[in-house]
Amino acid sequence: MNLLHALVLGAVQGFTEVLPISSSAHLILIPWLLKWPESGLTFDVALHLGTFLALAAYFRQDIIEMFSSFFEALASRSLNTPAKRLPFLIIAATVPAAIVGKLFEHQVEDIFRSNPLLIAVFLIVFGILLGVVDIAGRKRKGLDEIQPASAMTIGLMQCLALIPGVSRSGITITAGLMLGFTRESGARFSFLMSLPIVAGAALLKMLHLLKHGIPAGEGVPMLVGIVTSAVTGYISVAFLLKFVQKRSLSPFVWYRVIAGGVVISAILSGFKG
Repeated sequence: MNLLHALVLGAVQGFTEVLPISSSAHLILIPWLLKWPESGLTFDVALHLGTFLALAAYFRQDIIEMFSSFFEALASRSLNTPAKRLPFLIIAATVPAAIVGKLFEHQVEDIFRSNPLLIAVFLIVFGILLGVVDIAGRKRKGLDEIQPASAMTIGLMQCLALIPGVSRSGITITAGLMLGFTRESGARFSFLMSLPIVAGAALLKMLHLLKHGIPAGEGVPMLVGIVTSAVTGYISVAFLLKFVQKRSLSPFVWYRVIAGGVVISAILSGFKG
């Protein structure tokens, strides 16, 4: 992994992990299109850690408030306010994706990492689904109105994000819109729910990396990847939450359809990657 690759892929991770356009698809398709080598475990750690730092920095006040509400709820043995319920709902919504990810991560990677055509199809299909739901959804509910059934539905939908091309933020925002939440509320819950998932993924990969050690020459690219993905991720969160307050998600839908179409066209024309 050289510094240019680390810089480009770190930026790609930071932007695409947050925007509803699938980071895993981009991190597979861009090296495939450019004929770059696999990034490897060291860089996977950098990307996940950078994304977690971005989300934790942006939602630092929310995190502090949720920790406070969590312990307050335990002390009072009551979930009588939305603030007290929220941390428990996020935990409950996280469990399905954590279990599915642990059980099937490697199988999914084996199927999709070498199949750009499938990834492109999922980019298009779930992009169109996002667009349809964005148009048809009622978009009335706020984050304080989320109930256990809604949280679990969003959490179950998040399991699909294991498939490259689906997008974690994309599918969870889609689920939120289907349930009648506003774009901003759906996006905010999506990001808060992703914090434990991203943190867990970063921790597991870091433990694996510490066990085997950082390969020679990978330390600096790893640091570049962490910093780049953290900075771009922070910018991307701030942008999306402001964007969805007044605008539809159609630009992301069109981007997904066009990007998927480009990949399919390249494959049909004989491009091998």
